[in-house]
Amino acid sequence: MFDRGIGGFDGSLKRGAWHAFGVILLATASVAFAAPDAPALSNATATTAPVAPPSPADAPSSTTYNFPPPELLHPLDVHPRTELSIVEQLRHNHYLQKPLDDAASSELFDKYIDLLDSGHAYLLASDVQALEKYRYALDDALKRGDLDPAFDIFNTYQARLEGRLEFLITELGKGLKGMNFNTNETIEVERKHAPWASSMSELDDLWRKRLKAAVLSMKLNGKGLDEIQDVLTKRYKNRLKQATQTNSEDAFQLYVNAYASTYDPHTQYFSPRTSENFNINMSLSLEGIGAVLRTDDDYTEVVRLVPAGPADKAAALKPSDRIIGVGQGDSGKLIDVVGWRLDDVVELIRGPKSSVVRLEIIPASSEDTSKTRIVSITRNTVQLEEQSAQKKLLTLQQGGTSHKIGVIEIPTFYVDFKAVQQGEPDYKSTTRDVHALIDQLKADGVEGIIIDLRNNGGGSLQEADSLTGLFIKSGPTVQVKTANRRPNILADNDDDVVWDGPMAVMVNRLSASASEIFAGAIQDYGRGIIIGSQTFGKGTVQTLIPLNRGQLKITQAKFYRVSGQSTQHQGVLPDVEFPEVYDTDKIGESSLEDAMPWDEIKPAIYQHATQIQTTLPMLVEKHRERVANDPDFDYLRALMAKSREASKKTEISLNEAVRIKEKKDDDAWRLGLENKLRAAKGEAPLKSIEELDAKLDADEAADDEGGDGKKSPDDDAMLREGALVLIDYVNTTRQVASIGQPTKPNTAVQ
Repeated sequence: MFDRGIGGFDGSLKRGAWHAFGVILLATASVAFAAPDAPALSNATATTAPVAPPSPADAPSSTTYNFPPPELLHPLDVHPRTELSIVEQLRHNHYLQKPLDDAASSELFDKYIDLLDSGHAYLLASDVQALEKYRYALDDALKRGDLDPAFDIFNTYQARLEGRLEFLITELGKGLKGMNFNTNETIEVERKHAPWASSMSELDDLWRKRLKAAVLSMKLNGKGLDEIQDVLTKRYKNRLKQATQTNSEDAFQLYVNAYASTYDPHTQYFSPRTSENFNINMSLSLEGIGAVLRTDDDYTEVVRLVPAGPADKAAALKPSDRIIGVGQGDSGKLIDVVGWRLDDVVELIRGPKSSVVRLEIIPASSEDTSKTRIVSITRNTVQLEEQSAQKKLLTLQQGGTSHKIGVIEIPTFYVDFKAVQQGEPDYKSTTRDVHALIDQLKADGVEGIIIDLRNNGGGSLQEADSLTGLFIKSGPTVQVKTANRRPNILADNDDDVVWDGPMAVMVNRLSASASEIFAGAIQDYGRGIIIGSQTFGKGTVQTLIPLNRGQLKITQAKFYRVSGQSTQHQGVLPDVEFPEVYDTDKIGESSLEDAMPWDEIKPAIYQHATQIQTTLPMLVEKHRERVANDPDFDYLRALMAKSREASKKTEISLNEAVRIKEKKDDDAWRLGLENKLRAAKGEAPLKSIEELDAKLDADEAADDEGGDGKKSPDDDAMLREGALVLIDYVNTTRQVASIGQPTKPNTAVQ
């Protein structure tokens, strides 16, 4: 049993992701990996005849398909036994006890259809209606190891998938000269709840618009029609080739993962191939960029960055960025990877240490796929030393007085397990390193310490426990509960406190797992101020179980704070809230389908100090007054508002003039916002969007050549404001002490 951080399966199971690939947090207990992204869901009675795949005769007469019919897939002989093992493991060992009945079958049916065709763009209404006979039969099929319904549903979808790709290739063969970009057509951005197409002609019209949207995006990016036709033809032919190479193992993995995902998004099956990729990463034998990726529809999307990894240090990628092209070296041709299998994309991104890979991305902030950027990253491994905690010393003026605040940045909760096992006395760990850094900051004469856990995705549970012990006297730190059993309470069992002065913990949406355990304990004890935004909400524990074929990652326990609150789903809520810079609809446990809910258990016995709680209203008021007109916070708030506005957009125009105007308006907004911030800081304005992009590229190149990708304290508005909040608290406690006002004693919570 171990804490996997947020690098585990992100829960966005989408069509077409036959295999996912994992990135391992080196030398930590947080194994970050994303497993098969698109489970398939099906099963039915053995007496039900399979649905016949759609035939080319269903196509409109105006279109001729000169392609071979799709090959029907069938389960391998070993698959039923493996499926029965998975069913037994889930029914008896998962944290949730769920009956396998008609209700479960119906849930499974809906999820399977959604996973295969989440955008309602492949199957016809008649296909879905024909498959409805399986809705209440999947539970019985699962119990028998009957996989025929699963493959029947998959074959129906697979035939439609190949048919759509054949349609695109045929349309491209007619040329693009007659495509009209002056009409006022639009295309839906999100089709999850769109009705199924009632006819093939209706489906053809949807895919005509999809093709037009792809062409227009590339045209707006400066490509000519002949080049666009060549690129898209190769793209769709490659996707068709990949589709025809889909095998029974792919279909089986999709199916059993669909069933697993009805329990929670972190439970999943690893096929032998996926397990092999996982083991390769465990041995650290390959170089990469240090990013966890997933497939989302046709795109490869960034889930998160490994702390101190090449992508993190280059500051070139962000969560939810979409990768559409991969090139080798500084000038190698960019290969279009839209629609590729995730493991194939990862193979392109991997490469020799110190070599350069170029990625063409659609930024997370952009809803327009024509707005792309190219970033360069130097491949490398993540060294333990690079993930180590680091300190900073901030000197800030407030009320005419100079204040020193220490900052300890912890990118992950790490421990050198190999050195521990070998009995080495000077092994590295988060707790040991932070202890040494606190001693140094004491010598510097700091008045308070900030533990910066922003973007820390977790790691060793034991390190979260022992780190908490540096700031509290003996007591419980976290509760770990399995189903139907009393919680196991981890505790700090000595009274030694390394820092008993004022402290704060900074968190954001990417702070997860072990970070949430530490922040939650500090908040429950009333030991420090939690500053930032709501954390990720990853409060479950997974275990790897070997099977006769592959392995199963299963959720067996949940984390609970000493207060009895779960960190699951809700995460840790800050005492002083800062603007949220990440889209919480896309990032975080609450954004995942079927995420386990927040709940409470009986609190542990611990001492809760009330001094911070009594001063919080004043601290929040001072913070709000300070940032009301702060240019950096104005900038962040404007970005948040723009992001929310973009996320509400449901359609994209296919009119070239409209899109050009939208891009011009967006560029003007970006430039205006940037220049407003520059003016507030006394910097010269930028003259054009090209100058702004060039500056951003230069900053990223400087980071890639030797920087660490981190902002300096002067540029990190949130860190600076966090320090000022802590200074407010320091001053308040001094005022209380100077007038001799008694503080409320610690309260024992039971």
